[in-house]
Amino acid sequence: MVNAPSPIRITTDPAHGGRWTSLWAAGREWLWHREEPRRPHIVPGDAFADAGGLEECVPTVRGTPDHGHAWARAWRRDGDTESVTCPDFRLSRRIRHQDRRAVADYRLTARPGYRFLWAGHALLDLSEHAHLGMPDGTHTRVYPDGGSRWTPCVWPWWPAESAALDRLGPDDGTAVGLIADTSQVDVHEGTAVLRLSVEAEDQPVSVAVWRNLRGFPDDEPYRSIGVEPMLGRVFDLAAAGEGDAACVPAGGEVRWRLSVSAGTERT
Repeated sequence: MVNAPSPIRITTDPAHGGRWTSLWAAGREWLWHREEPRRPHIVPGDAFADAGGLEECVPTVRGTPDHGHAWARAWRRDGDTESVTCPDFRLSRRIRHQDRRAVADYRLTARPGYRFLWAGHALLDLSEHAHLGMPDGTHTRVYPDGGSRWTPCVWPWWPAESAALDRLGPDDGTAVGLIADTSQVDVHEGTAVLRLSVEAEDQPVSVAVWRNLRGFPDDEPYRSIGVEPMLGRVFDLAAAGEGDAACVPAGGEVRWRLSVSAGTERT
């Protein structure tokens, strides 16, 4: 995949939902940002304020509360660990830089049987020439989105031969969500490649894609591309069937790891 691995630098903002504000690798900033004056003043219960970066969405992405509880609360930093206490659970995160990759180790504690979704809701700064790489034959759920409602259908392959959803392309007024049954995705932008992967023992993992080419929201649409490693296989916890959500075992905790690496492709 990559000719020359690249050092990575990640910056977070614990005071504002633990949001990742910078992901620098392969000579570029990968995170997209948007002016959103509400974001610094958000409190629990407020509507989601989309400022870009990477938001920690848990225990749901869509649904109630929109984008979950953790993004709207201040996190606490203790040494190299950041944590937040939410209704029904506590989430901690430790980000470390290991040689040419970054690793974020997560731990959620809650009562046994508690079901949840988690998404590393990363909005990326990508051109119309960027494309995504996943294994051929990846089972993919597609959610055409008119702005407020998600209607799933199932496609048994990646990429979709009829729509080429792996190619981001120019703005065309569409907004589509995808959830692919894979633990890893490569993001190609020019000769730079960003690889995101998630691992969690005995829990469902996937990669979500939010492909908004100025199709959302209805009143003032803008372009935003989300590439989101997940625990779970749906956007809304309320819609999760058997095996679609993470579940806290008898020990009262779930651990998972998000790995990030980058480099340049051979030309």
